[in-house]
Amino acid sequence: MKRAVVMGGSYAGLFAARVLSEYAEEVVVLEADGAVGEDGIGTRAPQRRQLHALLAMGHSQLERWFPGITAELVAGGALLGEGDDVAFYLDGRRKVAAEGTRMLGATRPFLEAAVRRRVAGLTNVRLVTARATGLVVERGRVGGVSTADGEVFEAEFAVDATGRSSRLGNWLEEDGWERAPVSRMRIDLGYATGTFRRGDELGSTVVVHGSPGPASGYRPTVTEPGGLVAVEDDRWSVVLAGYAGDRPGQDPEEFRARMRRCVEPLRTVADACEMAGPVETFHVAESLRRDYLRLGRFPGGLVVLGDALASVNPVYGQGLTLAALQANSLAAHLRSGASPRDPARGYFRRAATVVDAAWQLSTTADLAQPHVDGPYPPGYPLIRWVGDRITEASIVDRAVNTTYTNVLNMVEHPRALTRPGLLLRTARVLLTRAR
Repeated sequence: MKRAVVMGGSYAGLFAARVLSEYAEEVVVLEADGAVGEDGIGTRAPQRRQLHALLAMGHSQLERWFPGITAELVAGGALLGEGDDVAFYLDGRRKVAAEGTRMLGATRPFLEAAVRRRVAGLTNVRLVTARATGLVVERGRVGGVSTADGEVFEAEFAVDATGRSSRLGNWLEEDGWERAPVSRMRIDLGYATGTFRRGDELGSTVVVHGSPGPASGYRPTVTEPGGLVAVEDDRWSVVLAGYAGDRPGQDPEEFRARMRRCVEPLRTVADACEMAGPVETFHVAESLRRDYLRLGRFPGGLVVLGDALASVNPVYGQGLTLAALQANSLAAHLRSGASPRDPARGYFRRAATVVDAAWQLSTTADLAQPHVDGPYPPGYPLIRWVGDRITEASIVDRAVNTTYTNVLNMVEHPRALTRPGLLLRTARVLLTRAR
């Protein structure tokens, strides 16, 4: 193809541009937020300031598409935690280490700025400050993207990576196409990120996760959910979460008080470390996904990627990894020989596989919250009961926790939690503990 246009220049859009650089003569990335620069921060995506997790699968995909970037990030101040450097807690109890645990400690602005530099360095990619305001669709396929300043970028292929507030549905309806059906789950999540100056108070610890992952509906009763990561510039980045009327606020002392109700490492940082900036808060009303496979007709040469396709509860840290896996789906679609000018149903089928997995994990856990009222999947009570038992066993059993962690990190599909061998081992572990 001659030119592909990516609408949106944050993490998902940058991954899409990297993939398309191998298939298009020119890739144009339109980023509406002209304030996004070397610091990776802009005004249109305030969630960039929140602590973001890069799950194990997300890290491997980052290195796959940008070889050597891990070493580059570490040289710039990021930390790479392995083994005992990464600690997971459940209701105040530290879980046994899973095999192959490895996590990168860095803020999203730092990470995204490195990815942006790599993408900007590609000879056939051009980053443009402009806000996409519509599509030009000719003879049933994309012919260009219009912008707020009246310019039209001709294109044979377009990617909507404009985030969960995407206007693509409106553009399609205005041009006589259908709007994609949307699935929603109201979660009413509030989370807050605070930054602290880091010393040697926690030794070599890089990551502490003090709440259960999205593999079950288990809800802590002893400690509050929270996590901390050692990041660049000798800082701790701490995130706390709460639902409905229990959402964390911006008051620094309230933030420290909540940290003191979390697991021990967060209490230590609350007591020993000086704050290095204001507390940043963010509210997410609902998880949502748009199902383009249910449309009878769809313009050729158009795909949707990132939060514009699916946005799940951010407390589980799946967003960056999900965007990378959707970019993989785009690469597989184009590599299959499908014409970029035709409707990209092959892409949407592949992307649905990873979206389904993330949606299943996050919504199963969200339904355990008392204020979340469905929709419930068939057999939900049994699904939750089994998930809770696996979660309990994962605290003390290395094999169970390794599978559990691989699912949480999107290395394995959630169906791994239904394997007979894992269920039998879970039963043996819990029976042994009961005795």
